[in-house]
Amino acid sequence: MSQLHEGDPAPPVSLDTDSGQPFELSSLRGQNVVLYFYPKADTPGCTKESCDFRDHNKNFSKANTVIVGISPDASKAQAKFKDKFDLPFTLLADKEHKTAEDYGVWIEKSMYGRKYMGIERTTFLIDPKGVIKKIFPKVKVEGHAAEVLQYI
Repeated sequence: MSQLHEGDPAPPVSLDTDSGQPFELSSLRGQNVVLYFYPKADTPGCTKESCDFRDHNKNFSKANTVIVGISPDASKAQAKFKDKFDLPFTLLADKEHKTAEDYGVWIEKSMYGRKYMGIERTTFLIDPKGVIKKIFPKVKVEGHAAEVLQYI
């Protein structure tokens, strides 16, 4: 499990999109990237967070910033989630959770005394050169998109 810090180069991301197409983070060089990890598509917190980014999307675009969401869901589930909530940005399928591990957000969690592995809701702001500008760990969903915008 890697421990990333602000100022580190962002690890490469090579995953399938919600439409099943290959995606490379390096293709977004020259733009700011909001890379947000969420536990599961179409669950209450993840829906609220994604819709918050959707509602602020125009402001991110004006700031030369692309939003990309990642969860362990399959491409089909990501597509369904994207369509259902009219999300205007790419969602990535990290089924093997390799990217989550590379970013240090695949952690042991506990619910009702049961331990399991899952995503810790985290957002990374990556600058146009591919360097991590800001890390938002253990994200509180309410007002998060506006908080990220302040750092661009």
